[in-house]
Amino acid sequence: MAALSDDTGIIQHATHDVPNRSTGYCTDDVARAYAVALAALEAEPQSAVAARMATTYLAFLHDAQTADGRFHNFMGFDRAWLDTAGSEDSFGRAMRALGYAMRYAPRASWRSVSKQLFDRACGALDSLSYPRARAYALVGLADAWEAEGRPEGSRSYAAAMRAQADALKACYMDARDGGWQWFEESLTYDNARLPEAMLRAGLALRDDELVAIGLRTFGFYERTTVEHGIFVPIGNDGWYRRGGPRARYGQQPLEAAALIDAALAAREATGDPAFGAAAQVGLEWFYGRNSAGAVLVRRGGCADGIEASGPSANMGAESTLAYLASSYALQIRPVKVLEVAR
Repeated sequence: MAALSDDTGIIQHATHDVPNRSTGYCTDDVARAYAVALAALEAEPQSAVAARMATTYLAFLHDAQTADGRFHNFMGFDRAWLDTAGSEDSFGRAMRALGYAMRYAPRASWRSVSKQLFDRACGALDSLSYPRARAYALVGLADAWEAEGRPEGSRSYAAAMRAQADALKACYMDARDGGWQWFEESLTYDNARLPEAMLRAGLALRDDELVAIGLRTFGFYERTTVEHGIFVPIGNDGWYRRGGPRARYGQQPLEAAALIDAALAAREATGDPAFGAAAQVGLEWFYGRNSAGAVLVRRGGCADGIEASGPSANMGAESTLAYLASSYALQIRPVKVLEVAR
């Protein structure tokens, strides 16, 4: 992570383990990196490297935000923004990271700046239409609400959570059909973020129906992707459309990170320690318990995915951050893995 980072942000891609500066930076990755740096400080409070990087990433997000509360996404290596406004996903990921910072950042100044950016972004929530963007924003809203003091917290955060959760619930109600317990007609990328968001929103709003949908869809996702105790995420080489073939390659590390966070949310919602086993399955995917039998973590970085030919030789920001986020999630909030059959 430090090798990919400089005094602007974190470089998007790498050739092997060498940062490829020509690919520049993106808010998607910087937001993820900000949350990882804060998690690193939670685990190692005296880490000067993590503190320096957290400041850099927050400064990037501060510069990325536009007057209407949205965010630029792509920046060239020359620090020039390459877009007028970024994608919905980059907006949602920024909100997720800023909400996390409001709750967990160790410095009051970081929490304050993060809240300023977050509150400005809340004004643009009505522009969201895609399920994953809503899910990212929902998790950020849940953390922001916790930071404000739970039941005594900001009513505006609760109202925003309700609006985004109801929109995701409508997606689920429209798409579900018998054995297909999902929010869309296809499973594509970062899939477990959707049940995670429902679980986090349901816990915050004390809405049992949202929690039930989160558990139901997480169970469906787990049954679809865990084979004999091995996580086999949906690949980007075709994804998985209902009734069609399931892509097995183009497996991406962000899928394992999402599985872990969703499993931890399910454990929080139910108190069932068996969900710790699901989180552990996600972490072990990085270390060789995968369909390729390949260790993806090398020299502190993570391979960009698993193809039919094996793991990628490159280790970019998204992949490395997914690995680090997964590792820190289980270090900060460890699970006791029981010998249970799920």
